Amino acid sequence: MSVKIRLQRHGKKGKPFYWIVAADARSKRDGKYLEKIGTYNPNTNPAAIDLDLDGAVKWLQNGAQPTDTAKAILSYKGALLKNHLAGGVRKGALTEEQAAEKFQAWVDEKAGKISAKVDGLAKAEADAKAKAFEAEVKINEERAAAAKEVEEAAIKAEADAKAAAQAATEVVEEEAPQTIDDVQAAAQEEGKKE
Repeated sequence: MSVKIRLQRHGKKGKPFYWIVAADARSKRDGKYLEKIGTYNPNTNPAAIDLDLDGAVKWLQNGAQPTDTAKAILSYKGALLKNHLAGGVRKGALTEEQAAEKFQAWVDEKAGKISAKVDGLAKAEADAKAKAFEAEVKINEERAAAAKEVEEAAIKAEADAKAAAQAATEVVEEEAPQTIDDVQAAAQEEGKKE
């Protein structure tokens, strides 16, 4: 029986979530498996991987063959390196302490790279928010300036309308007699002339 370390899909449509399992090569993708050795969630950035290193190394030492994606995940988490170092210990090239020291140094370096990526993503997100805020402030200022111009134009138009109405009433007042007495006097003068 040949054993594969592969991904078994779970989750919902458009939001995959995978179990990392050791399964018989002849079983279905989501079918029967021998042991669940971890999970993989590609929906987060960076992807969330939870892996039982000792279980993965045990299966690798027993001859399980990882698929391409599972091999990348095992390499990312250090299971392949740990298996390689365990092989060196078996052959006598390293001692257990040296192998553990090398593996711990690799884990520390990897943690530094991951934290740098997380910090970079957080900084990029903060920069994007700052740019969006600046753009929004600029748009708000432009809207306020446009509203002020419209308001000033309305005030000027209202003042012009009042001035025009004032001028029209002055013209009418100049042409018309001032009082009723003036109207009666003008009528009497016209009557005398005739």
